[in-house]
Amino acid sequence: MTSPLALLGGKPTITTTGPHFAWPPIDDTTRAKVAAQLEEAISIPGRSGVVAELEDGLQKYFGVRHAVTTSSGTAALHATYWATRIKPGDEVIVPAWTFHATASPLFHLRAVPVLCDTRLDGNIDPNRIEELITPRTRAVMVTHLWGKPAGMTDILEVANAHDLAVLEDGSHAHGASIAGQKVGTFGLASAFSLNGPKPLSGGEGGFVLTDDDDTYHRVITLAHYNKRAKTEIPEGHPLARYAVTGAGLKLRIHPLAAAIAHDQLARLDGYLAGRAEIAGYLTDQLGGIPGLEVTEMSEGVIPSWYGLTLTYRPDELGGLPIERFHQALLAEGATEFDRPGSTCPLNQLALYQQPSMLFPGHPHSHRRYKAGDFPVAEHAHAHTIKLPVWHREQDLELAEQYVRAAIKISDHHKELQ
Repeated sequence: MTSPLALLGGKPTITTTGPHFAWPPIDDTTRAKVAAQLEEAISIPGRSGVVAELEDGLQKYFGVRHAVTTSSGTAALHATYWATRIKPGDEVIVPAWTFHATASPLFHLRAVPVLCDTRLDGNIDPNRIEELITPRTRAVMVTHLWGKPAGMTDILEVANAHDLAVLEDGSHAHGASIAGQKVGTFGLASAFSLNGPKPLSGGEGGFVLTDDDDTYHRVITLAHYNKRAKTEIPEGHPLARYAVTGAGLKLRIHPLAAAIAHDQLARLDGYLAGRAEIAGYLTDQLGGIPGLEVTEMSEGVIPSWYGLTLTYRPDELGGLPIERFHQALLAEGATEFDRPGSTCPLNQLALYQQPSMLFPGHPHSHRRYKAGDFPVAEHAHAHTIKLPVWHREQDLELAEQYVRAAIKISDHHKELQ
């Protein structure tokens, strides 16, 4: 008898041609704004036009004094570290599981990323931070992985007790909040990406948030030499004399990206509300399927739902390997089910195992990481399946099909053994 599973010759659950998820949503209004920007300016060296409008909008949305746009989230992270005075030999504690750009700019500053194990949800474990603190530790960088806010209360308590700066990588978490306070506003400064699939997207780009004037002036010095530095760094400030050259880098956002991001910012809360509705459905349905477990959100925590992550439980499916389960999902046409790739435990990457090839003489050489050093992060990563979260009411039908695909495979898992 033929198996109902598509992988074994049955009919796929989903026959609609993919991709089934695209971001950001682009409509005629977005196109008109980009077209208008093409006519107005395709280079903005100062804080004016759509760049100023976007930064003003970000300041208002997040409730911060300063927002500075950059060419990418990686550039925003680089600027954040430099602006918060991370210097050669300093150590910064970072989550072991994150996208590498959360920590890799530290190598360019000859500073040392110190990896910290995570909780099962992928966010840094506050209970493991203190054991990593040395006289060289200067800061803790927090990633809000997949848009799920990290445990900021506990992290701040540890950091404040040791006089460490808290920095945030909010690249997955635009609009996420804890007890009404938006992610990216808890520490000294935060960095965000505006890369293609992020909740707030400009296609490319990034930005830094801070309430601290000194940090803001240093971000401008690193990322926006000459016109912006001349205008925004006060006369008499120690950095003012460097305005023409800054630190030698130009990291400004492209105006077309700023136009897209500005358009999307006005819609962000609506998108997030739509995602929350569909995430609620997916969480209820997928969390009840044998072999899949959904992380519960703590009271008062509102994620951005950049991704909905599922923990695969092979023990509930007779030991069926995750690779086989995922292969079956794809065969059912549920092609948006994904396993994290480049966002992985950093100890698995060559840069963190042997940085000397790219950065000869780097002080990181006394910390050599290897597989198995971070058991919680590595186990969680190896057992994670993730799904993008749709935002429109008409997407619910597709979400239902994805649930049916997962149920079908779980129900017939023995046939895959």
